[in-house]
Amino acid sequence: MTDLIGLPAISNPNARILILGSMPGVESLQQQQYYAHPRNQFWSILSTVLQADTPLTDLSYADKKSYLLTHGIALWDVIAQCQREGSLDSSILFESITPNAFADFFAEHLQLQAIFFNGRKAEQIFMNLVYPELSYEVQQLCFKTLPSTSPAHASLRFAQKTHEWSAIQNLLAAPLSQELPA
Repeated sequence: MTDLIGLPAISNPNARILILGSMPGVESLQQQQYYAHPRNQFWSILSTVLQADTPLTDLSYADKKSYLLTHGIALWDVIAQCQREGSLDSSILFESITPNAFADFFAEHLQLQAIFFNGRKAEQIFMNLVYPELSYEVQQLCFKTLPSTSPAHASLRFAQKTHEWSAIQNLLAAPLSQELPA
């Protein structure tokens, strides 16, 4: 098993949405970029959902990050550290997982309204290791699991995944809630 350390969050205090993956794959860790594998559909799906003028896949990584922040989206992973061989979530040694510091993150991101999980594994790990420790206010956020953008999750076509991921655009199109958790 290989010891892995994840990537820092892409965020600013004005983020309304947090997208959480599980742990970056080998290619992403080598490049130090979220969703760097050329067959991962994350950037293509977000381009479609957010109706980007220029496909995000054509942008530099710095411009991709800037695009997310401009649109009120934060990006991170549930896992800060773990042991895994290869890139598959199914290869993560559960006992080795150290989650990211979410209490600090949520204390600094008071505008968050929703957390979207990029795949079922991210949701399962978050709900098992993070959710029980969260404040009541954070537990009241909207949580939604979306189909994984990973090339390993090929049971849904691009159009089907994009349809599910459009929930992000629906939330961003809604006015900012005036009643935030106390």
